[in-house]
Amino acid sequence: MEAGTQAAPGGGRSLDRSPLARLPDRVVRIGLTAISAAILLLLAYFFVKLALEARPVFEKFGVLNFVFENNWDVSKGIYGALPLLVGTLITSALALTIGVPVAVAVALFLTELCPRRARGSLTVLVDMLAAVPSVVYGLWAFYFLIPKLKPVEQWFADTFHFVPFVATENVAGPNYFIAGLILAIMILPIVSAISREVLSTVPADQKEASLALGATRWEMIRTSMLPYARRGIVGGSMLGLGRAIGETIAVTIVIGDNPILGHSIFDQGYTLAAVIANEFSEAASDPLHKAALIGAGLVLFVLTLLVNSIARLLVIRSERQGSKPIAVGH
Repeated sequence: MEAGTQAAPGGGRSLDRSPLARLPDRVVRIGLTAISAAILLLLAYFFVKLALEARPVFEKFGVLNFVFENNWDVSKGIYGALPLLVGTLITSALALTIGVPVAVAVALFLTELCPRRARGSLTVLVDMLAAVPSVVYGLWAFYFLIPKLKPVEQWFADTFHFVPFVATENVAGPNYFIAGLILAIMILPIVSAISREVLSTVPADQKEASLALGATRWEMIRTSMLPYARRGIVGGSMLGLGRAIGETIAVTIVIGDNPILGHSIFDQGYTLAAVIANEFSEAASDPLHKAALIGAGLVLFVLTLLVNSIARLLVIRSERQGSKPIAVGH
């Protein structure tokens, strides 16, 4: 009866299959390995290709001077990408600061507090925000949001002038803050969807145990749900950050397109993606200008890789912290 079986390494038995029967497994393994290797090779190709195309501007200004020089003047042939890099980081940081708490709050409401009859329709409405084209967000912000918020921004800048990077005499219409606010709205669906899915996987007995020990609903959410879902929330936030860093059209419309390093979140600025979208068509006749824009794309590419690497480290750290015992407070 055991003629068709053989001893497995763990002490059990496995079917003695012919090499032909095992061929699909080998094909799948080799195919998946090849696809994974191809992705890595594709990323390496992108990096090398961008570096070669941007070589003229790197040779003239140097890599460090190009990245950290605060002067982007096309008319004089001077290209320093620091204002663009800072604008990208500021708008992305504002998007995370504004968007992530709202997205997590929406996910918590839909998961725990929303009535069941309204949960489905509200979930669809939140997810539909991702279907709105970015140019629509940009035009809505330019024609509606900027005029409405400009007096509020001026009041905030005058009232909290002692806060670093807030004070300014005259608030510009398009500025860093408007761009960050639009990006916060744009990343809200993806962060909320991921957070909602992760929060829905929290075991019911874990939540009931917290409530049985005397915890309030908020204490149950804070001590049982959020630590359990921390890894997914961090991962979703980093995906949103990647979306914010690479966004082009909406930011181009509302940031002001000013390649000068602003001193307030209410000043006009520029981003790496926006400058490429705005100036690439006119750079065809100027090799150095074209190389500078490709260099900006290379900086954006490296920045995205750094963000993904940091995100991976944060997810691993959150996983380790989430494995620790959770104490329920009273």
